[in-house]
Amino acid sequence: METWTSAAASATPAGVTAPPGLREAKKQETRQLISDHATRLFMEQGFENTTIAEIAAASRVAKKTVTNYFARKEDLALDHQDEFRATLARVVTSRRPGESALAALRRAFEAAVAARDPVAGFSGPDFSRMITDSPTLSACLRNLHDQREQALAGALAEAVGARPDDITVRTVAGLLGAVHRVLFQRIQDLTLAGHTNDEIARTMANEAARAFGLLEPAVGDYAIA
Repeated sequence: METWTSAAASATPAGVTAPPGLREAKKQETRQLISDHATRLFMEQGFENTTIAEIAAASRVAKKTVTNYFARKEDLALDHQDEFRATLARVVTSRRPGESALAALRRAFEAAVAARDPVAGFSGPDFSRMITDSPTLSACLRNLHDQREQALAGALAEAVGARPDDITVRTVAGLLGAVHRVLFQRIQDLTLAGHTNDEIARTMANEAARAFGLLEPAVGDYAIA
């Protein structure tokens, strides 16, 4: 199906260099096309069983084009890694006046559940199964959780004027990161068990409140803006 970007590109006369904005739009369109075909093949065939050559053929581009856009094969499956890593740190950095880190993160998670946000775990049964069935992607996801926790520690350190390796900062980041890991996995488990997103959201509204509530006595007043 033709998009407005491809239609605009086809209207560029031969020999005329496309303007920077159009070139960037075409690059983003190509990147998304490759990612979409890769994800489809991963879900159909399994991550380990799918080759870069197959992805290139499905996308109608050269293998070199695929690797130019995606340095690692797992980057094709987990295309929102930067967003995932930054989410918790960004919430702490942008917390409201008088709001603690815990309160801000709890509010943000509730909003993500209400929005059925894929970054929070609402990625659908096929995608969830793709991750679970792949040792490579499962390991990559664990690493992303670690990186997200490290970024959170950096944001907390800045918020309280401490070093990122301060034991209190690292402990608080570990506690907050652990809750998000558990809740993410819970959403994945419920998805794979056949629950709809609406059913999962109702369950998570209760379970997230309990999970965050456990941290309230320990870190409820930490890093208040």
